[in-house]
Amino acid sequence: MTSDTALSVRDRLVATVRAMGPTIAARAVRTDLEASFPTENFADFRTNGVLCATVPAGYGGAGATYADYIRVSEEVGRYCGATALTFNMHNATMLWCGEIADHLDMTPAQREHHEATRAEMYRQVVEDGKIHSQPFSEGVAPGATAGVLTRAVPVEGGWLVTGRKIFASLSGSADYYNVTCQVPGEDEIRLLGVPADADGVQIVDDWDPLGMRGTVSRTLLMTDAFVPHANEWMPPGMYNQAALRYPWMFLSLAPSYLGLTGGILDVTAAYLRGELPGMTTGARRDNPVKQAGWAEMQLLHQQSRALMYRAIDTAVVDPTEEQLVTGWAAAVTVMENAAAVASKAIRVCGGQSMQKSLPLERMYRDARLGSTMLPWSAEVCIERLGRARLYPEVDG
Repeated sequence: MTSDTALSVRDRLVATVRAMGPTIAARAVRTDLEASFPTENFADFRTNGVLCATVPAGYGGAGATYADYIRVSEEVGRYCGATALTFNMHNATMLWCGEIADHLDMTPAQREHHEATRAEMYRQVVEDGKIHSQPFSEGVAPGATAGVLTRAVPVEGGWLVTGRKIFASLSGSADYYNVTCQVPGEDEIRLLGVPADADGVQIVDDWDPLGMRGTVSRTLLMTDAFVPHANEWMPPGMYNQAALRYPWMFLSLAPSYLGLTGGILDVTAAYLRGELPGMTTGARRDNPVKQAGWAEMQLLHQQSRALMYRAIDTAVVDPTEEQLVTGWAAAVTVMENAAAVASKAIRVCGGQSMQKSLPLERMYRDARLGSTMLPWSAEVCIERLGRARLYPEVDG
């Protein structure tokens, strides 16, 4: 969407996050050191309406589109990559059930039921500040619609869900864990909201990773956890349809890293101008070697931004292989360039960048992880790009 209304929503949300930026960046130091969830950031998101960014306006939210959200998430990522990634997990469910669901084929009965379901889900976010997580990974298959081992056994009033989700971001902080699962004997994937306080829900394993430590992505275990019928966020079969017909949602992780790349540029520019708090040297912007490194960093950032925006701003339902190539290329470019820019920043800023008292050390670690993130990891996208246009059909 490019209407004045859509742009005003986008600009307002981005400006709100930008005003919060210095505070978010300051908190990132502690969440990284402690590997703790950025609770205060989400509290502020509740207060200023950012938590409801992608809740449609008709349900009391800000009404941001997916394209708007990409810019908002990018702005969050400039200040704290972990906050941006966890913010994505919440918004992904809002978008699946909102803008994306509106494009899907449903029967009148399904549409009516979905309207009632999402109205209550959105009400809880808008009025009660509920936070949603979306842990899909099980470590068994890279596909979004295959290899799901989590089972939902029908019982009176809902399901008993049993399974294991790894890298369950927002562990211990979300109100709902929205998991992909299957009813025995069914082919389609269901998207069910497991209440965090349900019996049989456990958060296990330690969390001491290289980067993105504030996501607190521990392992979620569910043993006969009861999920009421009201917590099936999409009608049966709709998740499969959405994943196949609008796979652009699997790009929603990328703006976190695009924003992180921009944040690395912010830190490097401050260093070159001699304005970075804590640095022990003066300005270095007149050094030709450092200017060359700075130029290379900007080139990579601009490439990532251009390709990401193009993929999202031209995204359509039922994309062609040619259009998907742009999406896969955007995912790889954003993630790989984040790491490349971080490495160049280390070279430009020199030995000082190794100090944990300066933000670049954290950003460098965070930037290494984007290429591994499923379902559109760098390896998955490169594999698909390697087959694209060489065979009659390529899976989306």
